Amino acid sequence: MPQIRIRDAALYVGVSDDTVRRWVDNELLSSSKDDSGKTVVDGFELAQLVKKNAVAMADPSGVGRSARNSFVGLVTAITMDTVMAQVELQCGPHRVVSLMSSEAVRELGLELGSVAVAVVKATTVIVETPMGKM
Repeated sequence: MPQIRIRDAALYVGVSDDTVRRWVDNELLSSSKDDSGKTVVDGFELAQLVKKNAVAMADPSGVGRSARNSFVGLVTAITMDTVMAQVELQCGPHRVVSLMSSEAVRELGLELGSVAVAVVKATTVIVETPMGKM
């Protein structure tokens, strides 16, 4: 299993180094030392802990959908001309950008600060790894 240093684990999951150390101290994660003597945690254990404790913002739309990738957020930017618009949402730590018609922006009543749900249904998802890990 991949071993991840405390500072990197914290960065990857969006918490402080101290939070990861508390997880280790509270035996939510096991740890060991790498070849240079730095504390590392098991990548799979970290992934399982984060997945188990993930809290997504509730979808206010009440709509059933087949797409599993939906992100609730706030509209942070709208760039619009007479035909097309670019709408930017901040969904937790994730920035999601959508291109749509200007008519759709008006019909949805989108404005800066409004709550919206980004629904992603993609046929292609690209997965990359950090350099040196391949």
